[in-house]
Amino acid sequence: MLLLMTTTPYTYVDDPAALVEFCIKIHEAPWIALDTEFVREKTFYPQLCLIQIATDQAVACIDPLTLPDLGPLLDILYNPSIVKVMHAARQDMEMFYHLRGELPRPIFDTQLAAPLLGLKEQMGYAGLVESMLGVLLNKAHTRADWSHRPLSRAELEYAADDVRYLAALYPRLRANLAVKGRLLWLENDFAELSEPSLYANPPADAWLRVKGLQRLRSHQLSVAQDLAKWREATAQQQDRPRSWILRDENLLDLARLQPKNKTELAQLRGLHEQSAARHGESILQVIADAQNHPPIPLPATHQTVQLTETQEAVVDVLLAVIRKLSAEHSIHPSVIASRKQLEQLVQGDTSSAVLHGWRKNMVGETLLAVLAGTVRLRVQDGSLLLLTDI
Repeated sequence: MLLLMTTTPYTYVDDPAALVEFCIKIHEAPWIALDTEFVREKTFYPQLCLIQIATDQAVACIDPLTLPDLGPLLDILYNPSIVKVMHAARQDMEMFYHLRGELPRPIFDTQLAAPLLGLKEQMGYAGLVESMLGVLLNKAHTRADWSHRPLSRAELEYAADDVRYLAALYPRLRANLAVKGRLLWLENDFAELSEPSLYANPPADAWLRVKGLQRLRSHQLSVAQDLAKWREATAQQQDRPRSWILRDENLLDLARLQPKNKTELAQLRGLHEQSAARHGESILQVIADAQNHPPIPLPATHQTVQLTETQEAVVDVLLAVIRKLSAEHSIHPSVIASRKQLEQLVQGDTSSAVLHGWRKNMVGETLLAVLAGTVRLRVQDGSLLLLTDI
């Protein structure tokens, strides 16, 4: 496939007057395509380097590193009457949360919308553009350092493409969803993207992101939880990546071995000497204090529970129901739920994604009815039927 080029030029906005002029130009737009470029390899918080915006008539790359004030642009981004169209919006939304302490809304995420049209789940932007617009994007600057200045013309063209084609995708996606009667299915999913709890990262909850906790004993779990809390708070205070403070594997080793002094701490394999020297006293104090209280119980999602043969059979039944309903809606069953999610559902975990958003409306309620016994399965003329008891 040939690389198709657009005739819509971009504007590079790097001074206050140009920013005000561009904002006046787009302030009445019903929607804008939005993307950001940032770096965070050496920091805890993402460092905003570029903001790309497009409408059906304008494209701009806005440089926050040269602009003293983004106020006129932020007024537009946080205007609730303007839809912000994004692809895989979570990281960009985190950026805006840390930038202003609140989140833009409403959001339309093209990556979330694509599977409802029969496309792949978690589809990348380039793949979606190629699939729907027949455009093969240049990926040469995927790993560019967006903090350096000046940005090259090729880098700015690459950045502009991230919204230029997003602006072309949105009307098509929206129209196709409307034709299928699925536009409203995504309202809850999009609204959840603007929930501050997704981006707040409170230190007290940091342990929930550490993998392998289920293999620890009770007194070890207390240490791991407190170390994760200390690491998160330290990383935020110093604006450094978590792994620079303490890697997960070191955290788990510390929880298991629980060194009592610097000599024992120095013997821990894999713990960087700088981490031990810089944070040794704090680590030892956290370990000592954690032994004085019980751990927080692990949630069901963190516990490894072997299903019985009977439960495995029920999971197989639920998979059959999903295959039937997904075929009726022309959506791939893997988009709806994984086997692991159904295993958690059978075990009573109601946090499964299949019970939220459009999935709940399409299949979730039916799955719960099957588990409750109010919907039965029957094979008739080679087809699976779902029968509701009245």
